[in-house]
Amino acid sequence: MPAIVLVGAQWGDEGKGKATDLLGNTGEVIDYVVKFNGGNNAGHTVVIGSEKYALHLLPSGILTPGVTPVIGNGVVVDLSVLFEELDALQARGVDPSRLVVSASAHVIPPYNRTLDKVTERFLGSRRIGTTGRGIGPTYADKMNRIGIRIQDLYDEKILEQKVTGALEQKNQLLVKVYNRRAVEIREVLDELLGYADRLKPMVADTSLLLNKALDDGKTVLMEAGQATLLDVDHGTYPFVTSSNAISAGACTGTGIPPTRIDRVIAVVKAYTTRVGEGPFPTELLDADGEWLRTQGGEFGVTTGRPRRCGWYDSVIARYAARVNGVSDFVLTKVDTLTGRERIPVCVAYDVGGVRHDEMPMTQTDFHHAVPVYEEFDGWSEDISSCRSFEDLPKEAQTYVRAVESLSGARISAIGVGPERSQIVQL
Repeated sequence: MPAIVLVGAQWGDEGKGKATDLLGNTGEVIDYVVKFNGGNNAGHTVVIGSEKYALHLLPSGILTPGVTPVIGNGVVVDLSVLFEELDALQARGVDPSRLVVSASAHVIPPYNRTLDKVTERFLGSRRIGTTGRGIGPTYADKMNRIGIRIQDLYDEKILEQKVTGALEQKNQLLVKVYNRRAVEIREVLDELLGYADRLKPMVADTSLLLNKALDDGKTVLMEAGQATLLDVDHGTYPFVTSSNAISAGACTGTGIPPTRIDRVIAVVKAYTTRVGEGPFPTELLDADGEWLRTQGGEFGVTTGRPRRCGWYDSVIARYAARVNGVSDFVLTKVDTLTGRERIPVCVAYDVGGVRHDEMPMTQTDFHHAVPVYEEFDGWSEDISSCRSFEDLPKEAQTYVRAVESLSGARISAIGVGPERSQIVQL
C-alpha cells in the first residue's frame, strides 16, 4: 500500500497540514504519519474548528484519531520538549498515547543547546540564524559518531561512556573558547535518565514497524520538517538546517526503502517566506512585504520571529519539483493575496545580465540573483468559502493555472483559509 512523502517546497512554513487533509478528502486513509528529519527547530500550526495547535517536535498525525504518529530515526529529540508537547496536548483532551519513537533517533543533550547558542553569538555577523535549540551540534555529533541515541538511555554504562567522551571535546570548547563553565557528566546523565521510564513504552524499531505496516496494506505518510531550500545538501547552503528535508531524506530517516514510495507531495505557499539568514531573491523590504506578513500572519511558530516575505518564486518551485521528484503541489494561502490589484510572480533570475530560468549553480550567483517578474491581475472577492475551482474568481483561477505551468508539476489542491476544511481540489 502507499508510502507517501510530504515535503515543503520553499524555506518552510508552507502549511503541510493542508496536504494531509487533501489525502483525507480523496478517501485516502492514513494509518501512520512519520516525522523523518529535524527536531523542535521548526513547527507548524494546525487549526481544527476553533482550536489551534502549534506542533514543534511531534508529527501532525498526533491530532488525528486512528493514526499512529511516529518519530523516525532521522529526527533529533529534545526529551524535555517532547514531554512538554505531550502534556500540553493531553491537557487539551488529545490522547498522545499512540506515539512511537525510534530507538535509533538521536537525543539532544543539554550541552548541545548551550553550544548552539554561544556559537551563534560568537559568529556575530556570520551567524547562520539557527533557533539555538541544539539541532546542528546534535547532527554533528551523529556524523562524528559521538551522538547519544534513544536506546542508550536503557544501558547506563554505555550512556555514561558516550557522555564522558562527548564532554571531553565539548568542555574544551565551552571553557577555553567561549569562557563558559564546564558541564558535569552527572548533571547530563541525571537529566537524560530522568526521562527513560516514561519514554520506554513509546520506543520501538520503527523501520520494522513501518515496513510491516506497508506489507499489511497500511498507508504511511512521511512528513518532512523544514523544507527543500533548507536541506543540508540541496538547500541554500550554509544557511540551511542540518538534515535532509527533501524526499530522499524520508528513506534514510525512516528505514523505508525508495522502491516503496508511491507519491511525493510538495507544499508551496502562494508567495514566499523565510525565517533566518541567507539569500532570498524575491524578498520585499517595503510596504508590500509588510502587507504580506500582516495578511498572512507570518510569524514563526517555534521562535515567534517575523518571517521575511516575498512574491512567489517559480524558479525555486521548479527546483523543488526536480530534486524531490514531485508528483503534485498543494498551493496554500492563496486567500492571503485577496485584495491585491496586481500580483507579481518571479519567472526567472537576472544574474549580472544573464537570464537564469533554473537555480544558479553557485551560492554567489544565487546571492546576486535579481528576480524577473510577470504580473497577473488580482481579485477582491473573499475566497475563503470556495470549495471548487469554479467558485474562485476568474483572476484567481488564472493565477493558480499560471503558477502551475511555471512550477514543474501539477497543482492538486489549494488552500483558501487557515482551517483544515478550507481546501479547493483541482
